[in-house]
This record gives sequence, structure tokens and C-alpha cells, in this order.
Amino acid sequence: MPSDPPTVDAAGPEPAGGTVPAVTPERVLAGLALLVPIVAMLWVSSYDKTEPDLAGTPFFYWYQLLWVPVSAVFTVTAYLLIDRDEKARKAARKGGAR
Repeated sequence: MPSDPPTVDAAGPEPAGGTVPAVTPERVLAGLALLVPIVAMLWVSSYDKTEPDLAGTPFFYWYQLLWVPVSAVFTVTAYLLIDRDEKARKAARKGGAR
């Protein structure tokens, strides 16, 4: 339609040094880091048992509680990887090297 506003590219202008790839190793690793805790918790048959117990607490409970801090570590790792990738993208847009 003639009244449609012009579209703006959200990624910004094309970088001076060429195109920046959409999928980078950092992004793949970040995705895997976020996927590990999800798969571990959805695979219930791996921890659906009572033994070994820890201080009287069945394995089923303490295993899941163990994943709370472990998931936080994986999430922070994913954040740092994405942050590193964003800084590299910003440098590539300005014409700098990675």
C-alpha cells in the first residue's frame, strides 16, 4: 500500500567489513548451555529413584535441588557467551577485527 511506512532494519546498517554471520560458535554454545538443564530435568527416568539418599533425603529430591545452582551456572555461561558475541558483532560493524 502507498501509505505503508518505510521499514527499518532492526539490526542496523550493514557492517563495513562485510556481513556478520547470524549463527556463531558462541551462540551455538549458549544455546547448548541453556538446553542442558532443561533436558536433565525432563529426563525424569534418570532420577526417578530413592537411592542413594543424602542425609535421609531421597535421590529424587536432592538431585532436582542440585540442578538449581547448576542451572544458574549454565545460564551465566550462556549470558557471558552471548555478551562476548555481541561485543564482537559491534566491533565488526565498526570495521574492527574480532
